[in-house]
Amino acid sequence: MDPVLPGRFVRESISEYSEFALPNDANTLGNVLGGKVMHLVDLAAALAAVRHSRCSVVTASVDHMNFLHQIHIGQLIVLRSSVNRVFRTSMEVGVRVEVENLASGEIRHTSSAYLTFVAIDKTDNRVAVPQVIPETEEEKRRYEEAGERRKYRLAMRQKALEKRR
Repeated sequence: MDPVLPGRFVRESISEYSEFALPNDANTLGNVLGGKVMHLVDLAAALAAVRHSRCSVVTASVDHMNFLHQIHIGQLIVLRSSVNRVFRTSMEVGVRVEVENLASGEIRHTSSAYLTFVAIDKTDNRVAVPQVIPETEEEKRRYEEAGERRKYRLAMRQKALEKRR
């Protein structure tokens, strides 16, 4: 039986991670590789998940990502993340990726993603996560939408399991 855990506010999980786009992160056209951005998204999401759960977490899934704008060498990549909803041992984290042109100050939204993390203990067993408490209208909207996305993920997982049989 899981102990009753006190909930935590979404604001307690909010994390920001930034990195300067360097030549070793880019393709031959000078654009940051999509895989590099995905790696940063995973790191930023993990920060929010650990901040909320206060334990180790592993990535269970990543929803699709669209790349809206290129990120060029010399720009600042800024990732903002927070926990949207908790489902006992798993949690959905939303990440927004923006790029800042440091010369002009222009900021552009380049991509967003939703990731699911599972909280684990030192022996890799799942552990319960405190519920998240949304306060603002935006947080409440994301909370509700996370429930819909979870239903879809579980349906897709079930389909994949049935195909394996």
